[in-house]
Amino acid sequence: MQTNILFEPLQLPCGTVIKNRFFKSAMSEALGTNDNKPSLLLPKLYQKWAEGGAGIIMTGNIMIDHTALGEPNNVVIENEESVDLLQKWADAGKQNGAHHWVQLNHPGKQSPKFLSKEPVAPSRIPLSGPVAKYFAPPRELTEDEIIDTIKRFGHTASIVKKAGFTGVQIHAAHGYLINQFLSPYHNQRSDQWGGSLENRMRFLLEVYSEIRHHVGDSFPIAIKLNSADFQRGGFTEEESIQVIQTLVKMKIDLIEISGGNYEKPMMMGKNVKESTQKREAYFLEFARKARAFAPQTPLVVTGGFRSVHAMEEACTSGAIDMLGIARPFVLIPDLPNQIRRGTYQTQNLPAIKTGIKPIDKASLLENFWYEYQMARIGNGKTPHHHFNRLSFLLHILLTQGTNLFQVRRNKR
Repeated sequence: MQTNILFEPLQLPCGTVIKNRFFKSAMSEALGTNDNKPSLLLPKLYQKWAEGGAGIIMTGNIMIDHTALGEPNNVVIENEESVDLLQKWADAGKQNGAHHWVQLNHPGKQSPKFLSKEPVAPSRIPLSGPVAKYFAPPRELTEDEIIDTIKRFGHTASIVKKAGFTGVQIHAAHGYLINQFLSPYHNQRSDQWGGSLENRMRFLLEVYSEIRHHVGDSFPIAIKLNSADFQRGGFTEEESIQVIQTLVKMKIDLIEISGGNYEKPMMMGKNVKESTQKREAYFLEFARKARAFAPQTPLVVTGGFRSVHAMEEACTSGAIDMLGIARPFVLIPDLPNQIRRGTYQTQNLPAIKTGIKPIDKASLLENFWYEYQMARIGNGKTPHHHFNRLSFLLHILLTQGTNLFQVRRNKR
């Protein structure tokens, strides 16, 4: 067994040491109960990933407000009512020396209309493009609501720390509420929360400060940040670099780089250049730029990693410190252990296509398929590696009905 950079420990600015460079990125599990509490499938799923050798295991997005859901079975944490279940979930993901972190999120206007008749956003600007029909037009947040939302982030962080999770991540990417505040396209406010980049990043910085106040200096806080929105008039690479510089000064512990939103889903590998697909890491070039402004802050790139060669090359180049991997972890929960043993084979994920254009274009069946695999693992079964289009479509129609045609959260 040969040890390489993928299995070297990594120390975060807060002093926490991560055992290796494998970062199981957030995937929406859809395994909360109907009343948005953690189900008993979650501990079993996360124990499997912990036993599989990951250094950091990130939960799917946990919502801070029961009135603002990204999808029906999101877990919501507003109080300590489910702390016993949270402790079981936290403990399961800490097996084998793993760190188990919680991704905190608010969807803003990216809450489907069957869940939110009037979602909230920085400004009254509806989503555009093919996904627009799935979302109701938002109303603009009031100053008091902004302050309340900031406090909710901090309060939820304090609960998950008490429950035994070992870190949190602020979801500021993929078009959710914090990303909406950062975007000049989606944020057209004229008060202290909009206008200049300094004002547009104020919401994010206040959320970070509030969380830090609740959890202390030695508890890891990470951020998932867009390199860009890839949307005309949206959040740009130059602005992302400025946000990164500010967060580094505030001693953020880890930065996960992604990109896109529901309108431009680059994080799903949509419209990614062929050269980028061959390199595997979708946002590695931006990470190289960001490294100059964050020389000591750990960087993670999520999206596209499939081969050991690409993983090693990305880390040895110095551009990133950890490998953000999502869907391959669903099919191979012990992916790091396989790499360490030398038994891992490069993964080509199955194409999840139905031949029905509206479903395929929105990646709806793909999302359901990976949720189905996570539910299998949570039930003590092995994931399916091969996709049978007709049988699985029938299964989803029988179990989900018309919910199949509702927008669901992207998995990366």
